[in-house]
Amino acid sequence: MPVSAAMAEDLAAAVADLYEAAEGVLIQKIRRALAEGIDSPVWVELKLAALGDLRAAIDEVLAALQTDATGAIAQAVAEAYERGQQAAVAELGALGVGQAAAAAEALPTASVVDRLAAAVVDDTRPVHLRMLRQSMDVYRDVIARASAAPVLGAQTRQQAAQSALDQFADKGITGFVDRSGRSWELRSYTEMATRSAVGRAAVEGHSDRLAAADVDLVLVSQAPEECKLCRPWERKILARTGEAGAREVRVEHATEDDEVVTVKVAGSLEEARSAGLMHPNCRHTVSAYLPGVSRIPEEQPSRGTYEDTQKQRYLERQVRKWKRRAEASLDEQGAKAARARVREYQKRIRELTTETGLPRKSHREQLTTAR
Repeated sequence: MPVSAAMAEDLAAAVADLYEAAEGVLIQKIRRALAEGIDSPVWVELKLAALGDLRAAIDEVLAALQTDATGAIAQAVAEAYERGQQAAVAELGALGVGQAAAAAEALPTASVVDRLAAAVVDDTRPVHLRMLRQSMDVYRDVIARASAAPVLGAQTRQQAAQSALDQFADKGITGFVDRSGRSWELRSYTEMATRSAVGRAAVEGHSDRLAAADVDLVLVSQAPEECKLCRPWERKILARTGEAGAREVRVEHATEDDEVVTVKVAGSLEEARSAGLMHPNCRHTVSAYLPGVSRIPEEQPSRGTYEDTQKQRYLERQVRKWKRRAEASLDEQGAKAARARVREYQKRIRELTTETGLPRKSHREQLTTAR
């Protein structure tokens, strides 16, 4: 059974769900705190006096999130590594009894799993501080804008508060700002960070099992709508170990004694991964290549383009954005308008998937409900 980063995608999504649910809770807490008594002449004073209470409520949410997320990350990485190992065991049925038995033996996993899980926890720890800071900042910003609006005669207090909340709901909490200045949505960042780790865990579990069976070559699949980073490695044979660079190697036939075959190796697995193969969201797989037995698959046409997939992901983000708008609305009229925009973007997704043949991923259009 081939292995890929995508085989553990559901595990990364489960971790990201925790962060998205927490974000939803924070938006609801801020909305409720601001909506209470909004017509009172002393609303500003009441809201400023309640800063400590709101911070305590946010701290409680984040403490629960950190506990749940740390456990979920460790579990996801361990499960991904196990899936990778089992995929390798399933692939090696064509080998001799001795090699198959070696591949099935228990391997130590704690060090690999702990290392990868700890890296994700370290990467996401600053996110919790950003969640607290941004939540408090938007609360203060809404108070300031809402209190100034009636004086300036531009908007009512509620209109100003809603406008500020809409902006917050649109962008959500940014989990990370990269070197180019791009702000990542909280869910997108945590899912990317976790997917990278669980994908690597699956590939390492697979590779470790192949090593136990003394299998060094792997075959990269073809994936539809591939990106330019992965395209050079499609349907190529790679070596798990050894130097980078293309070469021809003479190796023993996987099942025939005293028979040697020549194999064209495109490079090392690590070389390909460093060049971009198996990146987060990558749909390529690698499988054991058994000399003289395995066959390189025929090239298959794509259903659409890589650009089509990116357009689909943009539309999915817009659906989630307008769902957050509906949750942040201070009145039913605003929520109704936001839900109409949700339906509009869902219609565009249906049109795109019908036109291109891309599969619709409805789960990526959903907001995770709070636990």
